Amino acid sequence: MEQTKPNKNKWISFLADGILSGLMLGIGGMVSLSSENRFLGAFLFSLGLFCIVQFKYGLFTGKVGYIVNRDLPYVAETAVTLVGNALGTLIAALLLRQVRFFTSTVSTMDVTISDRVQATVDGKIHDNPLSIFILAIFCGILMFTAVEGSRKCKEEKNFAGSLFVVVMPVMVFIICGFNHCIADMFYYFFAGCPEPSKAIVYFILAIAGNSVGGMIVPLLKKLSNQPL
Repeated sequence: MEQTKPNKNKWISFLADGILSGLMLGIGGMVSLSSENRFLGAFLFSLGLFCIVQFKYGLFTGKVGYIVNRDLPYVAETAVTLVGNALGTLIAALLLRQVRFFTSTVSTMDVTISDRVQATVDGKIHDNPLSIFILAIFCGILMFTAVEGSRKCKEEKNFAGSLFVVVMPVMVFIICGFNHCIADMFYYFFAGCPEPSKAIVYFILAIAGNSVGGMIVPLLKKLSNQPL
Protein backbone atom coordinates (compact mmCIF):
# COMPACT_ATOMS: atom_id res chain seq x y z
CA MET A 1 0.00 0.00 0.00
CA GLU A 2 1.45 3.36 -1.06
CA GLN A 3 1.96 5.82 1.74
CA THR A 4 0.78 9.38 1.24
CA LYS A 5 3.22 12.14 2.03
CA PRO A 6 2.15 14.34 4.96
CA ASN A 7 1.17 17.87 3.97
CA LYS A 8 3.62 20.42 5.36
CA ASN A 9 2.73 24.00 6.20
CA LYS A 10 2.82 25.80 2.86
CA TRP A 11 4.24 29.06 4.25
CA ILE A 12 7.09 27.27 5.96
CA SER A 13 7.65 25.43 2.68
CA PHE A 14 7.85 28.72 0.75
CA LEU A 15 10.25 30.11 3.35
CA ALA A 16 12.46 26.99 3.32
CA ASP A 17 12.65 26.91 -0.48
CA GLY A 18 13.44 30.63 -0.46
CA ILE A 19 16.30 30.09 1.99
CA LEU A 20 17.71 27.34 -0.25
CA SER A 21 17.68 29.71 -3.21
CA GLY A 22 19.45 32.37 -1.17
CA LEU A 23 22.14 29.87 -0.21
CA MET A 24 22.61 28.82 -3.85
CA LEU A 25 22.98 32.42 -5.01
CA GLY A 26 25.48 32.93 -2.20
CA ILE A 27 27.53 30.07 -3.62
CA GLY A 28 27.18 31.55 -7.09
CA GLY A 29 28.30 34.95 -5.83
CA MET A 30 31.30 33.44 -4.08
CA VAL A 31 32.53 31.59 -7.16
CA SER A 32 31.99 34.66 -9.33
CA LEU A 33 34.06 36.80 -6.95
CA SER A 34 36.74 34.09 -6.88
CA SER A 35 37.10 33.95 -10.67
CA GLU A 36 39.78 36.06 -12.30
CA ASN A 37 38.03 35.74 -15.67
CA ARG A 38 34.68 37.58 -15.58
CA PHE A 39 33.17 35.38 -18.31
CA LEU A 40 34.06 32.21 -16.44
CA GLY A 41 32.73 33.77 -13.25
CA ALA A 42 29.44 34.63 -14.94
CA PHE A 43 29.14 31.09 -16.32
CA LEU A 44 29.82 29.48 -12.94
CA PHE A 45 27.38 31.83 -11.19
CA SER A 46 24.63 30.31 -13.35
CA LEU A 47 24.94 27.07 -11.36
CA GLY A 48 22.90 28.78 -8.67
CA LEU A 49 19.87 29.47 -10.86
CA PHE A 50 20.18 26.11 -12.62
CA CYS A 51 19.93 24.27 -9.27
CA ILE A 52 17.05 26.53 -8.18
CA VAL A 53 15.07 25.69 -11.31
CA GLN A 54 16.07 22.03 -11.40
CA PHE A 55 15.20 21.30 -7.76
CA LYS A 56 12.21 23.65 -7.57
CA TYR A 57 13.52 26.01 -4.92
CA GLY A 58 11.84 29.40 -4.60
CA LEU A 59 13.36 32.57 -6.04
CA PHE A 60 11.65 35.96 -5.90
CA THR A 61 12.87 37.07 -9.33
CA GLY A 62 11.67 33.78 -10.83
CA LYS A 63 8.20 34.07 -9.30
CA VAL A 64 7.33 37.75 -9.39
CA GLY A 65 6.53 37.89 -13.11
CA TYR A 66 3.74 35.34 -12.72
CA ILE A 67 1.82 37.67 -10.38
CA VAL A 68 0.25 39.08 -13.56
CA ASN A 69 -1.75 35.89 -14.09
CA ARG A 70 -2.19 34.71 -10.50
CA ASP A 71 -4.44 35.45 -7.50
CA LEU A 72 -3.77 37.41 -4.31
CA PRO A 73 -2.42 34.46 -2.26
CA TYR A 74 0.34 34.09 -4.85
CA VAL A 75 1.46 37.65 -4.07
CA ALA A 76 1.84 36.62 -0.42
CA GLU A 77 3.75 33.50 -1.51
CA THR A 78 6.13 35.67 -3.53
CA ALA A 79 6.65 38.00 -0.56
CA VAL A 80 7.45 35.08 1.77
CA THR A 81 9.85 33.76 -0.86
CA LEU A 82 11.62 37.14 -0.87
CA VAL A 83 12.05 36.95 2.91
CA GLY A 84 13.44 33.41 2.58
CA ASN A 85 15.84 34.53 -0.14
CA ALA A 86 17.12 37.35 2.08
CA LEU A 87 17.64 34.95 5.00
CA GLY A 88 19.48 32.48 2.76
CA THR A 89 21.85 35.13 1.44
CA LEU A 90 22.44 36.42 4.97
CA ILE A 91 23.32 32.93 6.23
CA ALA A 92 25.64 32.30 3.28
CA ALA A 93 27.37 35.67 3.70
CA LEU A 94 27.87 35.31 7.45
CA LEU A 95 29.37 31.85 7.07
CA LEU A 96 31.60 32.68 4.10
CA ARG A 97 32.98 35.77 5.83
CA GLN A 98 34.58 33.40 8.35
CA VAL A 99 36.64 31.33 5.87
CA ARG A 100 40.24 31.99 4.92
CA PHE A 101 39.35 32.65 1.29
CA PHE A 102 37.58 35.88 2.27
CA THR A 103 40.87 37.67 2.84
CA SER A 104 42.95 35.70 0.32
CA THR A 105 44.15 37.18 -2.95
CA VAL A 106 42.25 36.11 -6.05
CA SER A 107 44.34 33.89 -8.35
CA THR A 108 47.42 35.81 -9.49
CA MET A 109 45.85 39.22 -8.90
CA ASP A 110 46.79 41.37 -5.94
CA VAL A 111 43.20 41.68 -4.71
CA THR A 112 41.17 39.85 -2.09
CA ILE A 113 37.58 38.61 -2.30
CA SER A 114 36.84 41.11 0.46
CA ASP A 115 38.19 43.92 -1.75
CA ARG A 116 36.18 42.72 -4.72
CA VAL A 117 32.87 42.53 -2.91
CA GLN A 118 33.43 45.94 -1.30
CA ALA A 119 34.06 47.47 -4.74
CA THR A 120 30.98 45.71 -6.16
CA VAL A 121 28.70 46.96 -3.39
CA ASP A 122 30.12 50.50 -3.46
CA GLY A 123 29.46 50.75 -7.18
CA LYS A 124 25.87 49.60 -6.77
CA ILE A 125 24.67 51.60 -3.76
CA HIS A 126 26.30 54.82 -5.00
CA ASP A 127 24.63 54.58 -8.41
CA ASN A 128 21.88 57.07 -9.23
CA PRO A 129 18.26 55.93 -8.59
CA LEU A 130 17.16 55.86 -12.23
CA SER A 131 20.16 53.77 -13.24
CA ILE A 132 19.53 51.31 -10.39
CA PHE A 133 15.89 50.91 -11.42
CA ILE A 134 16.58 50.48 -15.15
CA LEU A 135 19.37 47.95 -14.58
CA ALA A 136 17.01 45.99 -12.35
CA ILE A 137 14.24 46.02 -14.98
CA PHE A 138 16.47 44.36 -17.55
CA CYS A 139 17.59 41.77 -15.03
CA GLY A 140 13.93 41.02 -14.26
CA ILE A 141 13.23 40.44 -17.95
CA LEU A 142 16.12 38.00 -18.17
CA MET A 143 15.10 36.10 -15.02
CA PHE A 144 11.53 35.64 -16.23
CA THR A 145 12.89 34.49 -19.59
CA ALA A 146 15.15 31.95 -17.88
CA VAL A 147 12.43 30.47 -15.67
CA GLU A 148 9.67 30.44 -18.28
CA GLY A 149 12.04 29.15 -20.95
CA SER A 150 13.15 26.33 -18.66
CA ARG A 151 9.53 25.43 -17.94
CA LYS A 152 8.70 25.19 -21.62
CA CYS A 153 11.81 23.12 -22.35
CA LYS A 154 10.89 20.70 -19.58
CA GLU A 155 7.42 20.29 -21.07
CA GLU A 156 9.10 19.37 -24.37
CA LYS A 157 11.68 17.18 -22.54
CA ASN A 158 14.46 19.28 -24.04
CA PHE A 159 17.18 19.12 -21.38
CA ALA A 160 19.84 20.79 -23.52
CA GLY A 161 17.52 23.70 -24.26
CA SER A 162 16.61 23.98 -20.57
CA LEU A 163 20.27 24.24 -19.63
CA PHE A 164 20.99 26.85 -22.32
CA VAL A 165 17.99 29.04 -21.50
CA VAL A 166 18.98 29.20 -17.82
CA VAL A 167 22.72 29.71 -18.24
CA MET A 168 22.66 32.39 -20.94
CA PRO A 169 20.37 34.94 -19.22
CA VAL A 170 22.41 34.65 -16.02
CA MET A 171 25.68 35.20 -17.88
CA VAL A 172 24.18 38.19 -19.67
CA PHE A 173 22.94 39.92 -16.51
CA ILE A 174 26.26 39.35 -14.74
CA ILE A 175 28.40 40.59 -17.64
CA CYS A 176 26.14 43.58 -18.30
CA GLY A 177 26.05 44.54 -14.63
CA PHE A 178 22.27 44.37 -14.32
CA ASN A 179 20.90 44.49 -10.76
CA HIS A 180 19.55 41.27 -9.26
CA CYS A 181 18.08 42.12 -5.85
CA ILE A 182 18.77 38.69 -4.28
CA ALA A 183 22.32 38.29 -5.58
CA ASP A 184 22.99 41.86 -4.47
CA MET A 185 21.68 41.04 -0.98
CA PHE A 186 24.40 38.41 -0.73
CA TYR A 187 27.05 40.86 -1.89
CA TYR A 188 25.79 43.48 0.56
CA PHE A 189 25.78 41.14 3.57
CA PHE A 190 29.12 39.71 2.44
CA ALA A 191 30.61 43.23 2.37
CA GLY A 192 29.56 43.80 5.98
CA CYS A 193 26.43 45.90 5.36
CA PRO A 194 28.03 49.30 4.61
CA GLU A 195 25.97 52.54 4.47
CA PRO A 196 22.57 51.06 5.39
CA SER A 197 20.61 54.22 4.50
CA LYS A 198 21.87 54.11 0.90
CA ALA A 199 21.37 50.34 0.81
CA ILE A 200 17.69 50.63 1.79
CA VAL A 201 17.05 52.95 -1.16
CA TYR A 202 19.05 50.67 -3.45
CA PHE A 203 17.15 47.51 -2.55
CA ILE A 204 13.73 49.16 -2.76
CA LEU A 205 14.58 50.28 -6.30
CA ALA A 206 16.18 46.93 -7.23
CA ILE A 207 13.20 44.92 -5.98
CA ALA A 208 10.79 47.26 -7.77
CA GLY A 209 12.82 47.11 -10.98
CA ASN A 210 13.11 43.32 -10.91
CA SER A 211 9.35 43.14 -10.34
CA VAL A 212 8.55 45.45 -13.25
CA GLY A 213 10.98 43.61 -15.51
CA GLY A 214 9.57 40.23 -14.56
CA MET A 215 6.03 41.38 -15.35
CA ILE A 216 6.79 43.06 -18.67
CA VAL A 217 6.87 39.86 -20.71
CA PRO A 218 3.59 38.31 -19.45
CA LEU A 219 1.83 41.69 -19.63
CA LEU A 220 2.83 42.32 -23.24
CA LYS A 221 2.06 38.69 -24.12
CA LYS A 222 -1.56 39.39 -23.18
CA LEU A 223 -1.65 41.59 -26.31
CA SER A 224 0.02 38.99 -28.50
CA ASN A 225 -1.42 36.26 -30.72
CA GLN A 226 1.30 34.02 -29.29
CA PRO A 227 0.45 33.81 -25.56
CA LEU A 228 2.71 32.22 -22.97
